[in-house]
Amino acid sequence: MDSRPIGLVFPGQGTQRQGMGEPWRDTHSWDITGEVSRATGEDLVELLLRTSTEALRRTDLAQLAVFTVAVMAHAEAVRRNVLSGPVVACAGHSLGEYAALTAAGALSLPDAAALVAARGRAMREAAQQREGTMGVLVAAPLPEVESLVRAVREAGHPVWVANINGPGQTVVSGSPEGIEQIAGQASSVGARMIRLQVGGAFHSPYMEPAAEALRITLKNTAFAPVHLPVVSNVDAEPYSGDGDWVELGIRQLTSPVLWEQSVHTLTGRLGCHRLVELGHGRTMAGLIRRIVPDTEVLSMDRPDALDRAPTE
Repeated sequence: MDSRPIGLVFPGQGTQRQGMGEPWRDTHSWDITGEVSRATGEDLVELLLRTSTEALRRTDLAQLAVFTVAVMAHAEAVRRNVLSGPVVACAGHSLGEYAALTAAGALSLPDAAALVAARGRAMREAAQQREGTMGVLVAAPLPEVESLVRAVREAGHPVWVANINGPGQTVVSGSPEGIEQIAGQASSVGARMIRLQVGGAFHSPYMEPAAEALRITLKNTAFAPVHLPVVSNVDAEPYSGDGDWVELGIRQLTSPVLWEQSVHTLTGRLGCHRLVELGHGRTMAGLIRRIVPDTEVLSMDRPDALDRAPTE
């Protein structure tokens, strides 16, 4: 058994696809779909097996689908005892933070699922109130991106930095006009823009109505007083029961996701020598390899990937 400390990471919205639950259908963890369905009132079997990729662009459905696959992958990895080495911390990208809180023991599965459902509804409703979108600026250093975003905003176009994902990858969020302005000027900072197919301007002030709507649900949710450290998106700090997850969850909706800094917290201060991505796709692993190239990272995105996991 490998004795090196490991950290668990979980993907966020954007990794959803039709049939994403199919690989897990014959595993013991498939029973989790029933638990999430009962907690949320949604048919998770339908969502994970038959709902089209286009329909899964709907924020509330996408978040439930991605969350459920992530917690299934974690449950199956634990059941098969393939998480070699001691797990010392967890982190998740945006929505993935709720899977991280579940894996860390901060939230029960029903409570986490109910929060994810409430969060998705609140974000969808906020996006309907004020149209917004997002895009990824690739190749430009963060200071140049921040300078461009500030200039476009000062010119009267609402736009903000939303995700700091890694070297040369920064997500911006705001009005369609603001994102269009950023796209048009991206070459001035040596970047190109990839537009994201999302339903709103997430992690920006456009989500303030969602933050207020989610506050009540968060306040009525029981967080464990002691749990494995979870690195928060909003400040890249680890919290193990001493964090105010109500306020952190509210702030997360309108604040940038500090993913690059969070990965450094995991591999630096928390001493994680191996990071394991659990959930659909391998997006987090790709980002982590750019942030900390010398850290081992594994993607356990399918049951057969669990079977191939190294044990030493």
